[in-house]
Amino acid sequence: MNCRALRVPRRRGEAARRELLDRGLLRSGIRIRADGEDLLLPVVEGVEIPTGWGPVEAAELDPAPAAPARDYADLLKDLAAEEPALPRSFDVIGDIVLVRIPDHCTIEPGRIGEALRAFVPGARLVGADRGVHGPGRIRLLDRLAGSGSWATVHSEHGLRLYVDLERAYFSPRLAHEHHRVASEVRTGEVVFDLCCGVGPFAAHIARDRRASRIVAVDSNPDAIELLERSLAALPAAAPVEARTQRVEEFLAGPEVADRAILNLPHEGIKYLGPLMGRVARGGTIHYYEITPRGRVADRGTELVSESGAGSVWRCVSARKVHAYSPQSDLIGYTLERGT
Repeated sequence: MNCRALRVPRRRGEAARRELLDRGLLRSGIRIRADGEDLLLPVVEGVEIPTGWGPVEAAELDPAPAAPARDYADLLKDLAAEEPALPRSFDVIGDIVLVRIPDHCTIEPGRIGEALRAFVPGARLVGADRGVHGPGRIRLLDRLAGSGSWATVHSEHGLRLYVDLERAYFSPRLAHEHHRVASEVRTGEVVFDLCCGVGPFAAHIARDRRASRIVAVDSNPDAIELLERSLAALPAAAPVEARTQRVEEFLAGPEVADRAILNLPHEGIKYLGPLMGRVARGGTIHYYEITPRGRVADRGTELVSESGAGSVWRCVSARKVHAYSPQSDLIGYTLERGT
């Protein structure tokens, strides 16, 4: 495009650019152009450039590229500013983006999907997450933008996990917990991962190779198949026995663990008591539950009381994993059995 430009020697280019910028004389949105030993700096039309700065001339300069969006809402232009219900957070699972769109959001969901697909590097598919339902904990999904299946490979702390969001439960929001719990496993421990979904806890623990044995249990055979694919891709790992079994059936058996994980946030409490009876003295349970804010401080003691474990067990920590709603959070409770 043709515009006014100040010609300056290259050696003075940065100083001249700063002076123009400070005085509001540098024209934005236009690239600076090199011309031999000189630079052509775009200047605002119709203003006088101080004498001695250099000649001002007409020049063909290119538009500057647009600044990258800092938020996907920037790609929705004025719509985002007018819609307070536009979701600001989303999850990235492999090359899939999931977003929860409130029912009262007035922006067309497809436009939100296209904006997210353009904003997230490498995004192939964008879906609206309508929650987890049924005994298999399967997400209800609406396709918003992109193509292909809901199957992907998700990387987490250097671990590749096979995921299929139409077939089995997985949440990327527990990535730190998967890594943290695995780091606490001691050499030789037997570990239970109950309601394991695609098995991120079990896979992290297996990769670290300190556990002597890991039993991963889920009633969804698709989840177990995906876990087995992730384990098969590990170059070396602790032994994992992946079982398609209902958790109550598993807990009716005689096996005992040194450490157990129970991530069933809405109804895990009904299994906590039986699980406590399957953990050895000195053992640990990592239990996850949606807890209203304001109740977290007392909830650990309540869990022990509700389970009927008496004084044998105690809650040693309660960690906020992530927000769940305006009134509650997903809390990770660490419970220990006395020796």
